[in-house]
Amino acid sequence: MQGLRRCSNDVVHFNLTSTTTPNTTTTTTTTSFSIDVDESTEARIQRLISEHPVIIFTQSSCCMCHVMKKLLATIGVNPTVIELDQNEIAALPTSSDADLHTTAAAHCSLTPAVFIGGTCIGGLESLVALHVSGNLVPKLVEVGALWA
Repeated sequence: MQGLRRCSNDVVHFNLTSTTTPNTTTTTTTTSFSIDVDESTEARIQRLISEHPVIIFTQSSCCMCHVMKKLLATIGVNPTVIELDQNEIAALPTSSDADLHTTAAAHCSLTPAVFIGGTCIGGLESLVALHVSGNLVPKLVEVGALWA
């Protein structure tokens, strides 16, 4: 399958970098992911964020992603997890701080990055802070990832 490979039961490695091959426009797999070779990496990431109520972008062998998944699983949420290659991390949207958009370190510090309802929550520390403050469950209910 072009651009898609299952890494474990709950992690999908999704090659977001465009690779154009003749006579190929869209590849659809047995999962809900589709690949449009004319779509930029940034557009693919934005589309995935908008299509999934809870999505985590990570790098392979990320222990913080494992903790994120466990925290969300204890609440009853099964997030979509996408493993990014090093060159794809720069395409991740960051916080609203314009200065962060220009530094590679800001992107790396955001992996794993969790998005809930299309909004970047941030990394593990931000997710735990949201949970401890009592705001995580209502946010998950609001986006349809949990039922009240």
